[in-house]
Amino acid sequence: MLKFLFKEEDPKELVRKWQATLRAEQRGLDRQVRDIQFEEKKVQKAIKEAAKRGDMGSAKHLAREIIQSRRAITRLYVNKAHMQSLSTALTEQLGMLRVAGTLSKSTEVMRQVNSIIKAPELQRTMMEMSKEMMKVGLIEEMISDAIDGAVGGEEEEEETEEEVQKVLDEIAGETLAALPAARRAKQRQPAQAVEAEADDMAELRARLDAVKV
Repeated sequence: MLKFLFKEEDPKELVRKWQATLRAEQRGLDRQVRDIQFEEKKVQKAIKEAAKRGDMGSAKHLAREIIQSRRAITRLYVNKAHMQSLSTALTEQLGMLRVAGTLSKSTEVMRQVNSIIKAPELQRTMMEMSKEMMKVGLIEEMISDAIDGAVGGEEEEEETEEEVQKVLDEIAGETLAALPAARRAKQRQPAQAVEAEADDMAELRARLDAVKV
């Protein structure tokens, strides 16, 4: 069976195809990071405006969105690092292939695949790649726990008040220092203007959630 597979697809070409796929996925992760950062700038502006009005409820809610977006960026960078490590492990396999003439089981490849496959945005690509790797004997059958974890996704952490306050101080620290005056300004604000601003913030949150998926 393995001989038949090798006739159909050269192991060297398979490794190069996987590496090309990994590079394409890494570029996709970079685009997601840029999109999240672009939307985050809009949320930062909304936080400053809410702070000026003394609307701390909205400001804190938006600060939580900032925390979640930054966590999403961190996860994307971690996934990118795993993909780079996997690509390096595949390069090592190419070196061994020249000597032995075949791909051999790699615990490092298996470890990196198990890590990457848990990322929701990479599940489909990594499931297909892992099936190809199993067929040529590069990795063993995927552990059911890893696959279940991939399907289940990652749980979101709750933001602490300390984290929220830190973001507020970072983005609107100077404005918060003049908060009593801002509160008085808010009391004079027309109800229609408040509703319009609430709609704008809801739209910003929806757009930020969209780019984090």
